[in-house]
Amino acid sequence: MSISTREEIEQALPQFYGTEHYYLFNLLFTNLFLTDGANWLANHAGAWWLMDVIASHQPFNHLSSQPFQAWTIEVVDDRATVTCDDGNGNVLLRQHIGYTDFPLPKFELWLEYAQDPNGDVYGVILLPSEH
Repeated sequence: MSISTREEIEQALPQFYGTEHYYLFNLLFTNLFLTDGANWLANHAGAWWLMDVIASHQPFNHLSSQPFQAWTIEVVDDRATVTCDDGNGNVLLRQHIGYTDFPLPKFELWLEYAQDPNGDVYGVILLPSEH
């Protein structure tokens, strides 16, 4: 899939509200899923690495005990800062990225945890408009 321009991404993102499908993020993270919008962003913005950043912090920083996480990427001069907070502005972690070609200057994704009827816990990465 080809990487879209900033303008194409900004034009396409408003179409995502709710989701029809959940995509298994990675075989290493079998309890983490992406919505239609998060999957589209990963493909069209070349942001699979950003999904990796979010997923990789879950088990090691005990973030999976946070039922809601707001993840923000801010890009300045091809460098980025990825921040996770609890949705109330309380920063849980911050990671600096030395180089990125992420096309948007600032973007937010959410991660929500839920429990299915069998008691299994899973996380979903979504666009705020899909909540």
